[in-house]
Amino acid sequence: MDYRDRYVDGMGKYIDDMALDGMLYMSVFRSPYGKARIKNVKGGLNGSELKLFYKSSMGEMASLGGDSNSVYLEPVFAIDEVNYEGQAIAAVFGKTRYESEDLLSTVSVDYEPMKAVSSIDESMKASPIHSGTKDNVLAKADLGEDFDENDVDFDLTLEDTFYNERIIANSMETRGCIADYRDSKLTFYASTQSVQSVKAGLVQALNLEPENVRVIQADTGGAFGVKGSFYPEYVMAAYASMKYGKPVKWIETRSEHLQAAYPGRGARAKIKIYARNDGRITGIKGDIYVDAGAYDAGTGSFASRFIAYQITGPYHIEKAYMRAYSMLTNKAPMGPYRGAGRPEAAFFMERMMDLLADRLQMDISEVRLINASTEPFTSPTGLTVKEATRPFLEKALKEVDYNRISREEKTGIAFFVLIPASRPGESARIDVSEGKIRVQLGGNVHGQGHELFVKNILENDLQVEQDLISLENGDTSEMENGVGSWGSRTAIAGASALMAAAKKIRDQVIQKFGKYSPEKLLSGNYSAYEFLKIDYDVNSVNFNMITAERMNNGLVAMKDWYCYYDLGHVLSPVNVVAQITGGALEGVGQMFSESLKYSPDGQLMTTSISSAGILESEYAPRCHIKWVENGSPAPNQAKGLGEAPTIGTPAALARAVELITRNRVVNTPIKLEDIVNP
Repeated sequence: MDYRDRYVDGMGKYIDDMALDGMLYMSVFRSPYGKARIKNVKGGLNGSELKLFYKSSMGEMASLGGDSNSVYLEPVFAIDEVNYEGQAIAAVFGKTRYESEDLLSTVSVDYEPMKAVSSIDESMKASPIHSGTKDNVLAKADLGEDFDENDVDFDLTLEDTFYNERIIANSMETRGCIADYRDSKLTFYASTQSVQSVKAGLVQALNLEPENVRVIQADTGGAFGVKGSFYPEYVMAAYASMKYGKPVKWIETRSEHLQAAYPGRGARAKIKIYARNDGRITGIKGDIYVDAGAYDAGTGSFASRFIAYQITGPYHIEKAYMRAYSMLTNKAPMGPYRGAGRPEAAFFMERMMDLLADRLQMDISEVRLINASTEPFTSPTGLTVKEATRPFLEKALKEVDYNRISREEKTGIAFFVLIPASRPGESARIDVSEGKIRVQLGGNVHGQGHELFVKNILENDLQVEQDLISLENGDTSEMENGVGSWGSRTAIAGASALMAAAKKIRDQVIQKFGKYSPEKLLSGNYSAYEFLKIDYDVNSVNFNMITAERMNNGLVAMKDWYCYYDLGHVLSPVNVVAQITGGALEGVGQMFSESLKYSPDGQLMTTSISSAGILESEYAPRCHIKWVENGSPAPNQAKGLGEAPTIGTPAALARAVELITRNRVVNTPIKLEDIVNP
C-alpha cells in the first residue's frame, strides 16, 4: 500500500497499536513538586532498587557545548530529592493500562517541600539546586573577543532585552516504547527520531552488550525534536522487562508530555549594538541565557553557546563578543524544539535590526542591506557564511514585492542563516529482492514525507518504478550505524548517502552482467550500505516577509506569509511546500500563544493541551512560497529546509504586529495586553 494511503486510511502501526503476548503496561508516579526532599518511598519500582544515572544528548551541536559534570546527570528515578514537577519517582506495572494506572495509588512518598528555582533570573541569585555545586550555571562560554568602545567606530548604541518562553512539541502522538527482553536479548520498539541514539542510551544505561540490543522504530506520529532525546522512561521499561521477563509498554499521557518531555526555547538575551548614523553596525555585545532545566540532558548544556555562536546571522559585523550561560532551574530538562537555537538567535538579531531602523528613521530593508555582505565571511564568533548575502537579500526583496507591499500593509521581514546539522554525515541501506526495493535511512521518518524524495532519487538513479520502492522504519539490526533525523539534515546527509548506496547497487549489477539495466537489477538480490561522511558546513541564507492585520475581535492575525529560500537542489517539491507550510504554522504558534508557564514555586500551570496555546485554523496565513536552487557542496547539492520557517516567522511577525499595536515586541509569545491595548 502506498504510504500516503496507509496513513490517511488509518493503517499506520504506532506504538500504542502494538501488543505482545503477556505484555505489562507501565505507569509512572511523578513528583507534584518542583523541589522537594524525598524522605521515604513505598511501592513500585523506584530509586531504592534502580539507582541509575544516564546522559541524554543530541549530537547535533555537541561540539559547541560545554563540559558535562556527572553531578548534573538525571537519575532514572529521583533519589533523595526531586528537582522538577513531573520527575519520575516510581513505576508500576499492570496487565492492562487501567490496572497500571490504578496501581499508582499504591505508591506513597513522604516529601519535605523545598523552595524551587523557577526562572533564569532567580537561578542566577539562588542557592544551587544541586548540593555540592557552587552555583546554578550548568555551562558557560565566551564567544568572539571582548572590545572596548574606543576600539569601535560608532555614533550611537542601542540595547534591548528579549525572552522566548519555553515550548513543548505537542506532536499528535506522545512518546512511547515497548521493551521486550528474552533469551538475553533486548528488543526495543520506540517512537523516535533516531533508533541509533536510543540503542546507544540503553547500552550505556544498562551496561548491555551492543550486539544484544535491537531498536526498531514504530510509525512515529510527529516529533519536532522532542523524540530525538533519550529519556528515563526508556530505561525503566527495559529494566522492568529484564526483571519480570515480560514485554513492557509505556505510553505517555498528554499531561506527562507537558510535565516531563523536554521542551525547547526558554532563552533570554540582552543585546547591545554599536552603529553609525548610516546604519552600519560596527559591533555587538550580549549575554545569552537559556533555561536548561534541572539536569544536563537534551540540549541544555550547549544551547546558549549555539545561540550566541550564530547571533550575527547573515550580517558582516566586524566585532562581536557574546557571553553564554546555561542556567539550572527546577523544571524539566531543556530539549530541542524545531529550530533548536536558530529561531532564538534570529529573533534577537532581527529585532535589533528593526530597532536600529526605527532609531535612524530608515526602512527596515535598507538597514539590512547595509549590513549584509558582498562577499563570503566568517563572523567573530566563528559562524561561516560561504556566500555573499547582500545579492540574495536584494533578490528576495524583489521576489516578494517588498517595496509595494510594505507601503500598503503592516509588514515585517526576517533575514537569517540556516545551519543544518549535516555533520558527521548519515547512513543509508538498499536491499533488492523479489523485484522490490527496500530502503532504510539512518535518520528516521516521523511525518516529514521522506518517502517522496527516496522514491524520486531511486527512480532517477536506478530507473525503477516508484511503486517498487519502500522506505522502511529504522531498525538497528539492519543498519551498522546512523545518526538521526533532526536539524534540517536528512535531505542533505541522508539523501546523499542514499545516492552513494544506489551507485554501489548499480556497480554490483554491472560487475555481474557487464552493464546496468533495471530489469537485471530487479531479477536478482542485491544489498548496499553506505555511511557518507560530511565534515563541512552546508549553511544557507533565507528570507521571510509577513503581513498582519487586526481582526474584528480586537486580536491580531497574520495575513500573508512569504518566503524566498535557498534550498540547494530540491529533491521533492511536494515535500518542500508541506515542510514550509507546517513550519510557518509553528512559528505563528510561538509568536501568538504557545508556551509552558510555571508558578514561582515551580508548578506547571500549563496543564492541558488547550492551555498550551495550540492555535486554531483561523490563524493560518496564506502562504506564498518561492525558492532558488544554488547547489551546496553536498553530493546531491541539497541544503536545509525543515527549520527555516520556524526561524524566520517569529522575527518577521513580531515587526508586523508591533506596527499594528504600536507596542515594541520583545517576547514570545506576545502578551495579550500588548495586542488588545495599543
